[in-house]
Amino acid sequence: MKNLIVASTSTLHGSGYLEYILPNLSELFKATDEILFIPFARPGGISHDDYTAVAQKAFSKIDKKVVGLHTFKDSIDAIENAKGIFTGGGNTFVLVKQLHEQKVMNPLREVLFYGTPYLGTSAGSNICGQTMQTTNDMPIVYPPSFKTLGVLPFNINPHYLDPDPTSKHMGETRETRIKEYHTQNTLPVVGLREGSWLQVHGEEITLKGILDARIFEKDKAPYEISSGTKIDYF
Repeated sequence: MKNLIVASTSTLHGSGYLEYILPNLSELFKATDEILFIPFARPGGISHDDYTAVAQKAFSKIDKKVVGLHTFKDSIDAIENAKGIFTGGGNTFVLVKQLHEQKVMNPLREVLFYGTPYLGTSAGSNICGQTMQTTNDMPIVYPPSFKTLGVLPFNINPHYLDPDPTSKHMGETRETRIKEYHTQNTLPVVGLREGSWLQVHGEEITLKGILDARIFEKDKAPYEISSGTKIDYF
């Protein structure tokens, strides 16, 4: 049975890394003292070791040890034997390329369906959808496929930002880009604002956190759902 937290972001303004969600992570990872960290998204080009150290610093506050996937000779075995998994944010293209090249996309998918507790933030949340096509990231590398884990029946747009009516910026908004996506694709998209996450237990998906989420469906006007809403209609 799936047991996931799919979070928009790792960090809220004015708080530390994962700080806002640590109480929920204590519950998610209550059955293990060690978490396998997937650092492949490399925000800002940070090294795998340095990124793992950032995760370790946060998880030490709830007495968890973090071990980077990059330190294992057999990545598939590490995934299959992990008692808890965290995929951090960064560049989704880089992350997906590495997951495919190391042949761990399918093993990761399988263990999540079997119930290994999983946290994804930002890029690590993007990959929970059916594809990575609604990421906000620059395509700095070319993954062999846009297909991702498919543990959610829709796609995610993390860090969702509402249009600012006072802004003089003339570029596309997130809403515009998602509408463009729906000219070529049919999958619904959940726009997750920072401070919100999806709690997944089995097939039950519930919006959590402090903000509403914005839902995009092809040929429909976007609409809002409030925290506590179960997403069971796609």
